[in-house]
Amino acid sequence: MTDDTAVLEAEDLFFSALLARDTAALRGLLCDDFAIVDVMSGNVTPRDPLLEALDAGVLTFVAVERDPAEAAVRHRPGVAVVVGRTAMTIGFAGQSTTVASRYTHIYVQDGERWRLLSAQGTPTATAE
Repeated sequence: MTDDTAVLEAEDLFFSALLARDTAALRGLLCDDFAIVDVMSGNVTPRDPLLEALDAGVLTFVAVERDPAEAAVRHRPGVAVVVGRTAMTIGFAGQSTTVASRYTHIYVQDGERWRLLSAQGTPTATAE
């Protein structure tokens, strides 16, 4: 398995776990010091508050559309950076919105697996 394949499998796990609100899978994938820069507000949210919001149903990912061919992976020793594109419908506190974005995910190698250290979404004007 190439490094790109393993990183992209971690990407698939991340997005599918968000959709399923599978916090057990996310707990294994996300580094303890993971942080996400929210695509909607730009706020920084650490791992545990993110998982708590998912568990409580305050935050839901209703739909995530992405083109895996759009995901570009770059490597440095022990680090992989993925830049991709999504259109997501997100529910938060009873309201939902759809946003098109570019994202950057930073993975670090932890033994034989890749774990997500940081994620940032940047809204785009359209789904392009």
